[in-house]
Amino acid sequence: MTTKRRHREVIPEDEVRVFSGIQPTGIPHLGNYLGVIKLWVKLQEQYQDVMYSVVDLHAITVRQDPKELRENIYKMVACLLACGIDPEKSVLFLQSQVRQHAELCWILSCITTNARLGLLPQWKEKSNTKSPSVGLYTYPILQCITLYTEKSSTKSPSVGLYTYPILQAADILLYKSTHIPIGEDQRQHLDLCEDLAISFNNKFGKVFRVPQVLFSNTARIKSLRFPENKMSKSDQSSKGRIDLTDSNDDIVSKIKSAVTDFTSHISHDKENRPGVTNLIDIHAACTGETPQDICETYSSLTTAEYKMLLADIVINEIQPIRERILWLLSDKSHLQNVLYQGQEVASVIAEDTLKDVKKLIGFI
Repeated sequence: MTTKRRHREVIPEDEVRVFSGIQPTGIPHLGNYLGVIKLWVKLQEQYQDVMYSVVDLHAITVRQDPKELRENIYKMVACLLACGIDPEKSVLFLQSQVRQHAELCWILSCITTNARLGLLPQWKEKSNTKSPSVGLYTYPILQCITLYTEKSSTKSPSVGLYTYPILQAADILLYKSTHIPIGEDQRQHLDLCEDLAISFNNKFGKVFRVPQVLFSNTARIKSLRFPENKMSKSDQSSKGRIDLTDSNDDIVSKIKSAVTDFTSHISHDKENRPGVTNLIDIHAACTGETPQDICETYSSLTTAEYKMLLADIVINEIQPIRERILWLLSDKSHLQNVLYQGQEVASVIAEDTLKDVKKLIGFI
């Protein structure tokens, strides 16, 4: 795990607060688990103050079926607990149950310029200022209920789809978080968060910590069918991903059919052998071995034989998680109780921060 910082503030270990969120997209796949959730589990063992949120407000930036969304929230909470997130060691809560997220998002949107969000086409209307705040354009949303757009629609995407990085910043700053584990694809959004923290502190008074980014050392897990792309739920083929609830037979079948090449031995070569390299990266993420050690240890195996070895390794990793997920989903009242307990803790911290913010900007 590495830390990348633009603004180098030395954070004493007893002041570290880790925050991260994950969207309720249903059952996570192997890439989610190895790249994100395993890191979350590690961080809750490393630090005393850790907060994780299921960010359902982010989920509705595209059209959601209410019943499916509700079920996906339960599935995500069950998966996090099954993977090792411990409510006794970290705060696990549902974003929409802490109202201060939306309040701080609005306040931050009013100091976020149109230009800073990337000069998106729908914000190019002329105004009397060079860089009007996003809030200036979006305030009519406070006066009416707008319809969400369909996932498939590219003609009329929701405003939330463009402004969600501000909500993401609010999620982080609301808890005065110091360390944020994210993927490389979220780096620009964290840059915005850092900018907003500094901008607010300079304009109104210091209230926010400038968060530092934590990147996992785990290689990004790629699709089993299209190893040039990351493993994803939107993969063209369900065989491209392994879900945490897949059966042992499904896991074997998907790994056996994983795209590789015509070279029979294994080697770690991202440029020339992306398929085999992806399998080795999965192996390394599951066991903690280095790719080099794996290649040396199993140099005598053919690619087909190595796939069977890897299938056993993945099954050993996933099977107990799958069993715990199914057990947890059978008791949704327990999942609700976990979220309620987390919401109580998160709300107290969030309200303290928001009171400071409101006082500084002039609210009574």
